[in-house]
Amino acid sequence: MNKMNNIEVIINNKRYTLRGYESEEYLQKVASYINNKHLEFKKQDFYKLLDSEMKSVLMEINIADDYFKTRNQIKEIENENESKGNEIFDLKHELISAQTKLDVAEKEIAALKQELNEAQKNIIRLETELTDKNK
Repeated sequence: MNKMNNIEVIINNKRYTLRGYESEEYLQKVASYINNKHLEFKKQDFYKLLDSEMKSVLMEINIADDYFKTRNQIKEIENENESKGNEIFDLKHELISAQTKLDVAEKEIAALKQELNEAQKNIIRLETELTDKNK
C-alpha cells in the first residue's frame, strides 16, 4: 500500500494540512486549484456581498460545474476515439482487400506477360517457318 503523505498548503490565506495517499505534487495541485477558485471569486464584486455559507455553496457549485464539464469532455473524447478506432479498423480492412486485389492483379499480369511472351515466340516461330517455306 502507498505511504500516507502530509503536506501543508495555503488556501484562501489559511494554512491547512492535507493528508492522503496521493503524491505531494498531486495534493499541492488540488490545493492550488481550490485557491485559484477563491481568487477567481474574490475578483467578482458580488462575491464580497455574500455570506460565508453562500460563498461556500457558490464555490461547490462552480467546482461541480468544472467536474461535469470535464467529465463530458472526456466522454466526447472517448466517443471520438472510438469512432476513429472504428474508422481505422475499416481502413485496415479496405487496405487488406485492396492488397489482395493487387496481388491477384499482379499474378494475372504475370500470367498475361507469360502468355504474351509465348505468343510472341510462336509468331516468330511461325514467321520463320513461313519464311523457310517460301525459300
